[in-house]
Amino acid sequence: MAGAPDTSADASRDDDRGTLYVVGIGPGLPHAMTQRATDVIATADCVIASNLYQEFLRRDGTLPPEAAEVEAAADGGSAASDAASSAGDQRPGEETGTILERPDGRRQTLVRSTMGRQIELAGEAFERVRAGQNVAHVSGGDPNVYGKSDLLFTMADAEGADDVPIEVVPGVTAALGGAANLGAPLSNDFCTVSLSDKWRGWDEIEEKLRAAAISGFVIVLYNCWRDYERAIEVVREERADDVPVGIFNDAGRGDAGRNLDDETHTITTLGEATDHDDEVGGMGTSILIGNHETAVWKNRERKYLVTPRGGRDVDDF
Repeated sequence: MAGAPDTSADASRDDDRGTLYVVGIGPGLPHAMTQRATDVIATADCVIASNLYQEFLRRDGTLPPEAAEVEAAADGGSAASDAASSAGDQRPGEETGTILERPDGRRQTLVRSTMGRQIELAGEAFERVRAGQNVAHVSGGDPNVYGKSDLLFTMADAEGADDVPIEVVPGVTAALGGAANLGAPLSNDFCTVSLSDKWRGWDEIEEKLRAAAISGFVIVLYNCWRDYERAIEVVREERADDVPVGIFNDAGRGDAGRNLDDETHTITTLGEATDHDDEVGGMGTSILIGNHETAVWKNRERKYLVTPRGGRDVDDF
C-alpha cells in the first residue's frame, strides 16, 4: 500500500543530485507558511535567506537558533557546505555560510541572501545541487509574483544548468494576504501591477494601468513607494473617484511588521488615496483599487471591501 508522499527536501532521487527549491514563505512568519514550505526549509541541506526571513523562520524552529552555530567538521564529513566546495573551485566571493546543528543532530548550512548577490547565490545553489544537496532558496510572498523564481530559471538557462532539478513551492503573496484583511475585494477578476521601473519604463507601466482600469479589473499595486501618486492619477482618468481603495502594510505580519506601525490597513476612495501619503511607507505597502462593483460593507466590528463575483447577489447562489 502506497504511503503518503514525501514532502520534505530529503525525498529520494534516482541520481546523486539534490533539488533546488524556490520556496515562497508569504509574509515570512511560520503561521502564514504552507506545510510544504516549512518541511522543505527544515530538511534542506542549505537554506539561502535574508536576515529578516532568517529571524522570522527561527520563531518556531523552522530554522535553528543562532546559538546552534557549530564549527565545520575538521574532516569535512558532516558539514553541509563541504559538499559544495568538493564539487569544484569556489566562485569569487562565494560565501560558504554558517553551519547550524538542528535538534536531531543534522547539520544545515545557512547562507545570507542580499539584493546585490542574487546572481552569485544562484550559481552557488546550482553547484550545491550538483554536489547532492537539497537547497531551499527563500523568497518572500510567492516566488512567481515578483519573487525569485524567474531569476533562478533565467540563471539556469544562462549557465546551461539544465541538469539542476528546480521545484517552486508557492506562498501567500501580499495581494492575497492584504485582500483577506480587507474582506472580499478580489472575488471577481483582478490583476497586479508593479510600479518598479527598474526593468521597464513608466510608459509601459502606465499602459498596463490604463488597460486594467478600462477593463474593470480590481487592481493591486506593488512597489508603491515608487510613484504611487502617479499611478493613482492614471487610474483616476478611467475610473470614478468614489471607487473604494484599500491601503495595506505588512500583510500577514501582525506585530512583526517592518514597514510602518506593524500590520495596518486603511479603507479610502480613489479620489482621496493620495491624501494617505503617511501610510505608504515602503516595499511592504500595497494598494488595492476596487472597480465599479466594489462596495464598502460594515458590520458591528469594522468596515470591509467586497467585490461580488460577476455582480451576483444572494438569489444567484
